[in-house]
Amino acid sequence: MPAQLSDTLTTPAAALRREGFLGQAQRFSRDPLGMLGLILVTLIILAAIFADILAPYGPAAIDVKARLAAPTFEHPLGTDQLGRDVLSRVLYGGRIALEVALVCISVSLGLGLVLGMLAGYGPRWLDNALILIFDAVRSFPVIMFALAVVTLVGPSLETIELIIIVTSIPGYARIVRTQTLSLKNNEFILAERSLGAGIWRVLSVHIMPNVIGPLLILASMDVPVVVTIEAGLSFLGLGVRPPTPSWGSILNDGYAFIRNTPWLVIAGGVPLILTTLGFTFLGEALRDIFDPKLRKG
Repeated sequence: MPAQLSDTLTTPAAALRREGFLGQAQRFSRDPLGMLGLILVTLIILAAIFADILAPYGPAAIDVKARLAAPTFEHPLGTDQLGRDVLSRVLYGGRIALEVALVCISVSLGLGLVLGMLAGYGPRWLDNALILIFDAVRSFPVIMFALAVVTLVGPSLETIELIIIVTSIPGYARIVRTQTLSLKNNEFILAERSLGAGIWRVLSVHIMPNVIGPLLILASMDVPVVVTIEAGLSFLGLGVRPPTPSWGSILNDGYAFIRNTPWLVIAGGVPLILTTLGFTFLGEALRDIFDPKLRKG
């Protein structure tokens, strides 16, 4: 299909090509919440990447004499019940949280994209079968599903990732399916099919570029959701095993020793709040850029 025909249509991909990267960057820079989200996300990612350099101690280094100490120059966020430096554990816990988010969202987004396009563009029987599977998976509450799986296979980081991936795929797939259904009868798709294009060319060249934008926005907003699920399971003792640091396990320790010191709860809760705010603000700013209908002014 000629490129000129698709560029004249009102689709997110065509609108972004017309505006160009510079215009998108200028529009993004004028959004104060978007810039705040970008700064928070950048700081969180850099802190996780350079945890080896930034952490003053090892995350599992024990100093019983300094247990439950208040913040000092040597321990900026205090210590836990075993004398481990809380700041070091928070930094290394960020690695676990972002690793789970990156792996789970990447895999579930990729599988959801493929399955959603097949459901929306394929035959009716395939659409019905996939929708039935999606609804069956989504019918289980995430926490109850996680408890059942962990009970069967045992708690581990891989188990958490499997749970999140399985429960996240239907959400992405349903959005892609809806977008594909709205695009499959457009003029440029019909013109491409009349020229003899196969299903995989139509899906990869024409459908996917127009549905990937909203999917990436949703993925950015799902990062804090995934991080919270990992922290919640670790808080319940169903996530990563000690002494591996996790924001959820830090919160669990803080809850157990809340009468002795409040710093563990603060240290475990503030990163979750900042991660949620950062990725939410960033996702909303990206949504305004990728969807021309939502742009302000």
